[in-house]
Amino acid sequence: MAFIGRGVWKACRQPLSPLCRGTTHRYSSHTTEKSVPYEKTLKQEAGLSGPTKPLPKSADVVVIGGGSLGCQTLYHLCKLGMTNVVLLERDRLTAGTTWHTAGLLWQLRPSDTEVELLAHTRNVISSELVEETGLETGWIQNGGLFIASNKQRLDEYKRLMSLGKVYGIESYVLSPAETKDLYPLMNVKDLYGTLYVPKDGTMDPAGTCTTLSRAASARGATVIENCPVTGIQVKPDDLGVKRVKAVDTPHGTIQTPCVVNCAGEMAGVNVPLIAMHHAYVVTERIEGIQNMPNVRDHDASVYLRLQGDALSVGGYEQNPIFWDEVSDKFAFSLFDLDWDVFMQHIEGAVNRVPALEQTGIKSTVCGPESFTADHKPLMGEAPEVRGFFLGCGFNSAGMMLGGGCGKELAHWIVHGRPEKDMYGYDIRRFHHSLTNNNRWIRERSHESYAKNYSVVFPYDEPLASRNMRKDPCFRNRAACFKKDTVLDYDYYGAYDVPKNTVYPYSEILGKEYTFDFPPHHDVIRDECLTCRNAVAVFNMSYFGKFYLIGSDAKKAADWLFTADVNKAPGSTVYTCMLNQRGGVESDLTDQGFQCSLVDHTEDMGMISIQGPKSRELLQQVMDADLSNEAFPFSTHKIVDVAGHKVRAMRLSFVGEMGWELHIPKESCLPVYNAVMAAGAKHGIRNAGYRAIDSLSIEKGYRHWHADLRPDDTPLEAGLAFTCKLKSSVPFLGRTALEAQKSKGLHRRIVCFTVDEKVPMFGLEAIFRDGVPVGHLRRSEFGFAIDKTIGYGYIRNPDGGVVSPDFVRSGEFTLERMGVTYKATAHLKSPFDPENKRVKGIYSAA
Repeated sequence: MAFIGRGVWKACRQPLSPLCRGTTHRYSSHTTEKSVPYEKTLKQEAGLSGPTKPLPKSADVVVIGGGSLGCQTLYHLCKLGMTNVVLLERDRLTAGTTWHTAGLLWQLRPSDTEVELLAHTRNVISSELVEETGLETGWIQNGGLFIASNKQRLDEYKRLMSLGKVYGIESYVLSPAETKDLYPLMNVKDLYGTLYVPKDGTMDPAGTCTTLSRAASARGATVIENCPVTGIQVKPDDLGVKRVKAVDTPHGTIQTPCVVNCAGEMAGVNVPLIAMHHAYVVTERIEGIQNMPNVRDHDASVYLRLQGDALSVGGYEQNPIFWDEVSDKFAFSLFDLDWDVFMQHIEGAVNRVPALEQTGIKSTVCGPESFTADHKPLMGEAPEVRGFFLGCGFNSAGMMLGGGCGKELAHWIVHGRPEKDMYGYDIRRFHHSLTNNNRWIRERSHESYAKNYSVVFPYDEPLASRNMRKDPCFRNRAACFKKDTVLDYDYYGAYDVPKNTVYPYSEILGKEYTFDFPPHHDVIRDECLTCRNAVAVFNMSYFGKFYLIGSDAKKAADWLFTADVNKAPGSTVYTCMLNQRGGVESDLTDQGFQCSLVDHTEDMGMISIQGPKSRELLQQVMDADLSNEAFPFSTHKIVDVAGHKVRAMRLSFVGEMGWELHIPKESCLPVYNAVMAAGAKHGIRNAGYRAIDSLSIEKGYRHWHADLRPDDTPLEAGLAFTCKLKSSVPFLGRTALEAQKSKGLHRRIVCFTVDEKVPMFGLEAIFRDGVPVGHLRRSEFGFAIDKTIGYGYIRNPDGGVVSPDFVRSGEFTLERMGVTYKATAHLKSPFDPENKRVKGIYSAA
């Protein structure tokens, strides 16, 4: 027998070792006796030679791929009332990446949206499907245990624990001794602590997908296995927009206006992901392991999943094998486990559970896992082809996120928008210049795999594929201003790539990886206070710049924008754009008007000059009168700056008097240099986006995707002033806002300050009179008021209206990593609440 142990495991390196080689059997997760190509084995065991059902001539939606996402999406489409829907699977259900998933479900993630998605998956798998079908999905609630070997890791877990309290998720921080009591087989000598979540568990891929398909079929869906898709027909409509028309298979064509890619088919759509080998081993029986919780030892990069009376052992290495580097001609090699790569997980597992050293290996499992450039899935309608939706690239989390994401994707298809804030998953988040850049995709996707178990810090930054896109003012853009060279990505020293040994930029980023105030806290403070007291310049070229043009531009603006934009020429209007439910959207949509939206983001740069000295500085380089009378707040003009025509807008995103200069690309550096030269005597300073974050939250300005998302309305966000509700002009989302206004707000955003100088970053729990009522969406330190500031949406635990009196009458605390801090609630910004500074009124400041 071959053991996992450090010494005798070497037998598993030998190419003919029967315990470590062979073709993986999909359902029982053990190796077969013969080395047979994977796909041939599947078809032989199923006895299939053609589709399991006749193909319909047409369908409202065709889902491609019978894995977790495909089956969940199909099920939720049926739950929304669709019946003429078809799922096509090239082989059998789970044959893609789902068949070899570990099936772990953890309830806590460092994202409120993901916590909600996971909760829905758990509900579907553990109760909803059972009640609906009478069938068991294979759900096992054996709990989850997160291992911390150092303080930073335990701090990360404590953040998750605090967020979990808002959602009613039970979790406990355990000492090493308490961990030993819970898991007697565990080595706890090198532990700092653990986080125990009793209601985490394990899903069975085959049982889950089979039950989902049966539930969907009972509602009218058609599930067809052994039917690969060979092509997707796309045809331009009368306006030249590409749209899905049909799906081709070797057995016929299905006419359809909507395809959901849950398997990788592209239809001319760039899908930025990379497939990697991912492997785990299943051990022989381990005495005493029964009923133990699943384990994630992030610092050892290993997971231990309970599998009856044995364990599945896997992990994520820094040198994963790229799937495309193995020839498809050699199916045996394709699915074989590389022991040289896998050994690091064996050692981590044996250290954590020493009994494994004398435990045999029952089987090995290896298959593909898709990873994306930012470790988030790819979902939503592809920008290149209407009717082509994606549900792929789940970074080994497809099973656990499948229920929540399947529901959101189904809602996206039926209603045109997801219910939750799915911006971080939307395929449109990636710029088109990157989605077809193979180097960028490969480097970033590798790093997302290599960092899969890394601590998630508030200021995490990738090292891969830096400087792939540069704005016109690139040389002065930064989070905060430290001049260090960015080097080529070194793959963390893997694949014989020389590791960057002297890399100041990486060292600086590494120092920022903390849950305390970061080392550059003082630098950011100086940038912020210079802006408040003198003048600072911000490069904001990354902001979008769109032009709405055409004969119906005014009609489109009236419909799309919540505010009245019928102002005199030269006016600037702050407005929102909503979806039909009244939620704030960031994207622009065409509602059939005779107009077009032109993106000039790449053609123009933008610098923002802000602070009490901004007028005095700009008057030196600009040919316009900048007085309050001649150039009031919220207006704009075409002006000359150092011989260059620019659009100057008197606006502020930091709460100071200042101007934004929108500059043609070729003029950016000359204008910037002129501003810096003129500002030298005023003490001008470059400031980065971390300073913007601090200054803007201090003034109470909303950040898109932080405290303003598609599932928030302007009324809840304190932006009612942007809505033309007093007029009779219809606009998108108006009906929903009027209904919400009449019923009263059941959630609203509130500002909190903490007198103690403690760092907060968002996700901290909000308690009112000791009862959790929400969590912070965003938090920064405000240097002008010298306090921590946070914004979060709160609810009434009784389900009632959240009125101003409800806010004023409560005693609030914020919980950070299990520690509570007394907080003061504000209904107005604690800094310059009368809004004088943006108007240039500093005498009373």
